[in-house]
Amino acid sequence: APGQAPAAGPAAKVCVACRTGRIDPDGYCENCGHAQPRERDHTEQELDAVAAVSDRGLRHHRNEDAFAVSAAALPDGSPAVVAIVCDGVSSATRPDEASAAAATAANEALLDALPRGTHPQQAMHEAIVAAAESVNLLAADPDQGPEHDPHRHTNAPACTLVGAIVASGLLVVGWVGDSRVYWVPDDRTAPPARLTEDDSWAAQMVAAGLMNEAEAYADERAHAITGWLGADAYELEPHTASFKPDRPGVVVVCTDGLWNYAEAAHEMALAAPADAAARPLHCAQVLVGHALDGGGHDNVTVAVLPFAVPEQGAGSAYGTA
Repeated sequence: APGQAPAAGPAAKVCVACRTGRIDPDGYCENCGHAQPRERDHTEQELDAVAAVSDRGLRHHRNEDAFAVSAAALPDGSPAVVAIVCDGVSSATRPDEASAAAATAANEALLDALPRGTHPQQAMHEAIVAAAESVNLLAADPDQGPEHDPHRHTNAPACTLVGAIVASGLLVVGWVGDSRVYWVPDDRTAPPARLTEDDSWAAQMVAAGLMNEAEAYADERAHAITGWLGADAYELEPHTASFKPDRPGVVVVCTDGLWNYAEAAHEMALAAPADAAARPLHCAQVLVGHALDGGGHDNVTVAVLPFAVPEQGAGSAYGTA
């Protein structure tokens, strides 16, 4: 609610709902059971060339998404802009910790690799591996170490990850799970595109030719993910791809809390404001609002990276892989 304290920290002694109950260590009122607002309920960040917004949504008691946005200088001095978005798996333990750990680890890995001249697609692959390792560590018993915990792989903390890098005329995406990247050109008469393929039951059915997309996504099993980061995951298979857009636009990196309300690329393009490239934070705010207006059934997180085509003669330091 407007005017409400942004977080329930150590100084928050009474419940924001009943105003009488004390708050337990998990953030719930001991009197009425109301979940207290957390710092992550709504977060926004804006840099010069990227912005992100994350919101708890209207149905979940906490925000289990996380993001990291940053910029680095390549060896030639040109900028590389990074956005990482993670979605905690709600059925697992401590999904909010998993998403935060993964976003931080991936971002730090990229900020280390890109200035050293690592190709962005290779850097993205390594960042996903680093993120997976950080989530795996959450399953370890902090007192005994991972090798002594018999329950380490039982309902371990888990999350999805999707990321994008804009560097030297190249757009690199990487993912594990069902969070997505969309390409929305400034010229809305040009076709938008989805740049990732979900690790999900529905996507597997479509890929195998057993169902068409409409049938698969209408099934109650549609959103069951088949790839994730976590100690109980199958063998890690980071997906990466690189693109060289021939026109300016924006890259939309998001969790399913957004794309459930704008699933097709043309729907995402319609939801994004026309001045998205000039005002990425406003675009991210509008897209989060689109999900909340649609029902806000999940946490919703979106990062928006403007993409400018390099001037003629400048070229790209990288070829597409």
